[in-house]
Amino acid sequence: MTNTSRGRGLRAAALAGLLATAGAGTAYAYWTASGTGAGSAAAATMQAVTVDALVAGDHPRTALYPGGSADVVLRLTNPNPYSVQVYSVTGNGPAVADASHPGCTTTGVSFTGTAAPLSPATYVPANSSALITLPGAAAMDTTSLAACQGATFNLPVTAEVRK
Repeated sequence: MTNTSRGRGLRAAALAGLLATAGAGTAYAYWTASGTGAGSAAAATMQAVTVDALVAGDHPRTALYPGGSADVVLRLTNPNPYSVQVYSVTGNGPAVADASHPGCTTTGVSFTGTAAPLSPATYVPANSSALITLPGAAAMDTTSLAACQGATFNLPVTAEVRK
């Protein structure tokens, strides 16, 4: 091979390298682009999640007695098209005995709310309900009247939920 042939070979290799580099630059320029436009979105309003206690078939595992504590069972219903996290549950008024125990005027029953956020994290799936048990959240002191034996207590609560 002569110097002229070698020089042409080096120039061809350099030209091929330059073309390969130029091709990569063209591909890069092809995939990077910018544009302008407008968009919009509207935020939906979260529907209220409801709290019920002792729906047919829901039963606490423990019973309340003077000087003791028991589980509180809640059924949360989520009408939203997305799941919600139960963030906390707090008391929202005094305990009231069921109608079949009218002599239970001094219940001695109290509710202890949960820490925020509720642990472990608890979710209610979209368009459904979930049963939540709060272990030992109800307590009965010794001032409870004997007429409260066998009563079921309504404990008003507020549940904070978040998307």
